Amino acid sequence: MSTELAIETAGLVKVFGENRAVDGVDLAVPTGTVYGVLGPNGAGKTTTVRMLATLLRPDGGTARVFGKDVMKDPDAVRSRVSLTGQYASVDEDLTGNENLVLLARLLGHSKPAARDRAAQLLEGFGLSEAAGKQVKNYSGGMRRRIDIAASILNTPDLLFLDEPTTGLDPRSRNQVWDIVRAVVAQGTTVLLTTQYLDEADQLASRIAVIDHGRVIAEGTKGELKASVGSGTVHLRLRDAAQRPEAERVLSRALDASVLLDADPVALTARIDAHGSDRGAAEQAARALAELARSGITVDNFSLGQPSLDEVFLALTDKKGVAA
Repeated sequence: MSTELAIETAGLVKVFGENRAVDGVDLAVPTGTVYGVLGPNGAGKTTTVRMLATLLRPDGGTARVFGKDVMKDPDAVRSRVSLTGQYASVDEDLTGNENLVLLARLLGHSKPAARDRAAQLLEGFGLSEAAGKQVKNYSGGMRRRIDIAASILNTPDLLFLDEPTTGLDPRSRNQVWDIVRAVVAQGTTVLLTTQYLDEADQLASRIAVIDHGRVIAEGTKGELKASVGSGTVHLRLRDAAQRPEAERVLSRALDASVLLDADPVALTARIDAHGSDRGAAEQAARALAELARSGITVDNFSLGQPSLDEVFLALTDKKGVAA
């Protein structure tokens, strides 16, 4: 795999009035991967993508796409990228086939080549039976598929997917995920913005967590999960009256804060064992022994790696405390 970076930014800034929508973003995206940009609504994800795609001019910092500066050489950047935004960009009054043929012709394909490419993509994206239907009659999942198909009529070196599965049902989301994997398998780099933690977990090899216009953490899924603890202990007690004592015992045994779940007999605690799964298991075993010595009956126990949900909550909590 090439060591060339698909995207490299340093101190990227975009200001709208008094709002610093993007406030010093640094990114380094390897080629041939899915890179996830994860964050809530309003975090600055879409603004960052629009600057990288040369649709917005940065107010500060630098951004390069395959070594080309987005401000100094925008045409070179545009020749290698494609963008699928949050909303369908195809013409709803045209059929799926008409949309793809039209766009292929605008991209320079001959009429026969445009028809062939449209048919190839419609078949590959499971839309052949709907090729003659107007897009306004497509389901949400079908619209996203035709939109992504339009983005890769000419296979881009870099595809920006801006929250591609927002509002889709689980089946449609899985179909879009399969398409993303297939696009990357053909050599395209994908920068995926999402507010869905499971989506980043499923697709991205590296993830930048962005909040209030800043990258607050970056790494592989494993690195991000390890950054907030080696494991998470979940307990269910037999007697809800024992939960206050169980909380004290767990907190002391694990040297960690304990969360009281909505379930009156459930507790959750994060273990920090310096990234060691074995260390986390040993700490959890000692905690169980302490609970037993205190006369507390545990009906159910589990130890697992923190989820990305827990990672994101922990990271944003830390950011809030630091601020």
